[in-house]
Amino acid sequence: MAKNNLTIVTEFILMGFSDCPTLEIPLFLVFLSFYLVTLLGNVGMIILIQADTQLHTPMYFFLSHLSLLDACYTSVITPQILATLATGKTVISYGQCAAQFFFFTICAGTECFLLAVMAYDRYVAISNPLLYSVAMNPRICWTSVVGAYVCGVSGAILRTTCTFSLSFCDDNQINFFFCDLPPLLKLACSDTTNTEIVIVFIGNFVILANALVILISYLLIIRAILRVNSSGGRIKTFSTCASHLTAVALFFGTLIFMYLRSGSGKSLEEDKVVSVVYTVVIPMLNPLIYSLRNTDVKAAFRKVTGRFQVSLECRPG
Repeated sequence: MAKNNLTIVTEFILMGFSDCPTLEIPLFLVFLSFYLVTLLGNVGMIILIQADTQLHTPMYFFLSHLSLLDACYTSVITPQILATLATGKTVISYGQCAAQFFFFTICAGTECFLLAVMAYDRYVAISNPLLYSVAMNPRICWTSVVGAYVCGVSGAILRTTCTFSLSFCDDNQINFFFCDLPPLLKLACSDTTNTEIVIVFIGNFVILANALVILISYLLIIRAILRVNSSGGRIKTFSTCASHLTAVALFFGTLIFMYLRSGSGKSLEEDKVVSVVYTVVIPMLNPLIYSLRNTDVKAAFRKVTGRFQVSLECRPG
């Protein structure tokens, strides 16, 4: 067929759930429960950090922004999934698809940079505890966070521009849950070689550069911990990094598995499962990871809930 006879795509059809129509109601309930827990956990973490002055430290300042990103991250994807499962409407317009891809990429990219900043924060806290408040003063913290957002937005603009400058003709069925990069590239009817080179370079740079910063930070952290005399002191010091290290392993592990594998090793069904993990499950787990073994967060939660109970008891009538 001649290229000028091809029909330009104005909407896409999300086919991620086409092979399991009988599971739509159970899947809807599962995704809805995950989404509500994610919002409750992340918004609750932000409120808790703002409400308790004991948590007004660089570590929790960065954590509040991680929670904000996770809440936005899953909100870009999950409502679309819920609408598809609830109504059976699988059509998404070209503009909605581009917007979903853009905001999803912002959140993912910014989270990569923020996790690297948090690793550096842990290194400074452990290697120079006496100078920590000076080295990580409010100006430095805000500059680091703003820098993470700027890098995330810049990367999203480049990736979205490159992706949606491609031509999409005739075939508009995305065999995925949302508008992600791999299935979109498969639908393009124009030459994607140069575009893929640019997109892959940007994506690999973001993931690998931040992973390198995190790796170097933890190597320096381990060196600092080994200088601690007692084994109990070493364990206590390293425990302050355990939550961040767990979050990093989950987030970067799924991103590397999803985007840095060779084409020969890729499976669409595996990609679907991994996409659910990093868009739905990980944003839900992060507040739990940072709260279950964190005595400061648990103490702040008890304090805030205690204040709330007292205020209710003091209300007249």
